[in-house]
Amino acid sequence: MDFTSLFLPCARKGLIKPLHALLLVSGIGNDFFCSNKLVSMYAETGDIQSSRCVFNQIPRKNTLSWNFMISGYVKNGYFREAINCYNQLLTNSGVRPDFFTFPVVLKSCEVLQDGRKIHCYVLKLGFECDVFVGSSLIHMYCKFGDVGDAFKTFDEMPLRDLGTWNAMIAGFCQNGKAAEALGVFEEMTKQGVRMGAITVSSVLPICAPLDDLLLGRLIHNYSVKNGFECDVFVSNALINMYAKLGRAREANRVFEYMTCRDLVTWNSMVAAYEQNNDPLAALKIFSGMKENGQQPDVLTLLSLASIAAQRGDTRSGQTCHGFILRRGWTTEDMLAENALVDMYAKLGNIDYAENVFDGMPVKDVISWNTIITGFAQNGLADEAIEHFHLMAKCDGIMVDQGTIVSILPAFSHVGALLQGMVIHGITIRIGLLHDVFVGTCLIDMYAKCGRLTEANRLFSEVPRKSPVPWNAIISSHGIHGNGKEALELFKQMQEEGVKPDHITFVSLLSACSHTGLVDDGQKYFRDMRRVYSLQPNVKHYACMVDLLGRAGHLDAAYQFITSMPVIPDASVWGALLGACRIHGNVQLGDLASDKLFAIDSENVGYYVLLSNIYANVGEWNRVDRVRSLAKDRGLRKTPGWSSIEVNNKVHVFFMGNQSHPQCEDIYRKLGILLAQMKSLGYVPDYSFVLQDVEEEEKEFILTSHSERLAIAFGIINLPLQTPIQIFKNLRVCGDCHTATKFISLIIKREIIVRDSNRFHHFRDGTCSCGDYW
Repeated sequence: MDFTSLFLPCARKGLIKPLHALLLVSGIGNDFFCSNKLVSMYAETGDIQSSRCVFNQIPRKNTLSWNFMISGYVKNGYFREAINCYNQLLTNSGVRPDFFTFPVVLKSCEVLQDGRKIHCYVLKLGFECDVFVGSSLIHMYCKFGDVGDAFKTFDEMPLRDLGTWNAMIAGFCQNGKAAEALGVFEEMTKQGVRMGAITVSSVLPICAPLDDLLLGRLIHNYSVKNGFECDVFVSNALINMYAKLGRAREANRVFEYMTCRDLVTWNSMVAAYEQNNDPLAALKIFSGMKENGQQPDVLTLLSLASIAAQRGDTRSGQTCHGFILRRGWTTEDMLAENALVDMYAKLGNIDYAENVFDGMPVKDVISWNTIITGFAQNGLADEAIEHFHLMAKCDGIMVDQGTIVSILPAFSHVGALLQGMVIHGITIRIGLLHDVFVGTCLIDMYAKCGRLTEANRLFSEVPRKSPVPWNAIISSHGIHGNGKEALELFKQMQEEGVKPDHITFVSLLSACSHTGLVDDGQKYFRDMRRVYSLQPNVKHYACMVDLLGRAGHLDAAYQFITSMPVIPDASVWGALLGACRIHGNVQLGDLASDKLFAIDSENVGYYVLLSNIYANVGEWNRVDRVRSLAKDRGLRKTPGWSSIEVNNKVHVFFMGNQSHPQCEDIYRKLGILLAQMKSLGYVPDYSFVLQDVEEEEKEFILTSHSERLAIAFGIINLPLQTPIQIFKNLRVCGDCHTATKFISLIIKREIIVRDSNRFHHFRDGTCSCGDYW
């Protein structure tokens, strides 16, 4: 009887063991053909132990037998066993691997070293010319991020098929090498190799990182002409490409044209609108997904969590959390937990975010990066730094790009220069110094810690083909009061062919505002539309109001607001109120505060600004009324503080601080300085005392402002000639600004003060801001 006809039907019905028994009873169970077939069939059903038992009983195994066994291990995820089986094959005399062996065993490599050893044997046997083996080597190297050896293998292949080109293009894309992937694609087209559907799916991800919409559209046209647009993988890749290039409408056109949609399609379309800040459209797609009977998975929920954060909708976020809990994904999918931490942090519910994080049974580096970012974004720099140090103590968690980008803003916020420098050293050690985002964060950190020279040096070293580092260095010069230098950098940016974006103009307009470059600011605002085809958003309008208001053009600033084509938000009216505080305009201050209280009645800063305006003109009844209003609403003024780093320790001072161990020495030093300042012509400006008290008490209040306490502490404890650097969370008051100029003249040292708006460099009785801030 011919038993070979029974293999296929028995495999389909799961009757392999009865068939095996029949073969043994019939005396052909150890037949070479039957044994190899049984090895393969058992492996296909996941019964790897039975497969190995049959394999062990084959008396004279040939290469095919070994290939079946290795393939069985790989298919069932036993990668280490597959490598061991391959090594046994090598030691089996008379049997050698063939070109079917290597593509399979290369998939099982869990460390790069195993792959290199296999590559050596490929070269020894001369199989490097085989396109399947070559493609498998390329896939292996790319899996471990070694695109250099992958491309060397690719480049040395005498013959390449479409799969080889696809492997190299996809490998570069997966490792963030979009430009290199494009180079391979261009070489492929030069050699007349026609793209298939897989090639199109591999090439489309190149377009977004290269910001090359034209290339994406050309590939789209090619897909339509060749009928690939009906391929669900190609259509999904087109949706993702258009979404990442900010073209949600074009992504939707691809979606509408599709006759067959899978879960990836729906998820891609929901994510497309979510990524392009159109949460309502994303929710509409999600509704359509449910109507079509498509069940959401964890990736769907990731988008929904982000949508809830975008809308500031805590209730929807909690609903999303409940849905995830019911599905049980928090225990089986770390992605969901990380998404919840991120969602709650963006909603401002950092306690909820921390609870989810603390409850995670397993945390990866993304989990830590997410909670660190959450604390930093919510103004909790100390907590972010604390969690960074906790992360460093975890076994198996390594700092990556996301960690560095997450923690550096926290160090910038508190002015922790030395800790930031440690991170700089880590980036050098792990090879991330030339990463554009890491480099940009380091530029920002050094600038905000008062080291503009170091920021400039880093800027000269990082890749500068995108606007990201340019935005950072322009902003850095702006906060240091170097408006002209910021404009020169913008000019240089244009000369180097880098296209500015919306953030560039926020940085540029802010720099103009800090230095009173009103005409330049107005010109660049007009150029946004006329020259660069960029539509100003509310941030740019707020910058313009600040620019005009800070320069004293309050009526022009108000007229500008009334002519805006967008609805002014709190940032716009807040800029006007701040200008009214500087220039003492009570009437316009009342108008701006009314608008602000209607938009954001819970922001205590607006009440403080308005009460300061009234206090400056001595209207104490109105001061009391505003303060009572804030108190009735449960709002408390943010206490002002100043910090200084001495001997690797940060010392924080509050106004009137009496608890510091060197308190007596500090106030004694301030008394001596006050007498010296008065002898040089200093006259206290009591308009900055916002309490209705006697003149003698007003002088004490001014003297005990937090920045003066920090400066006196620095004079006492830092070596002579060492610059004194202070970080203040609020704006420096006018009297302290004047006093610090006198102090810098007396002690013959530079005093650097970073307040909430900008840097002040005091030298020899003058300030870098030119008394304009």
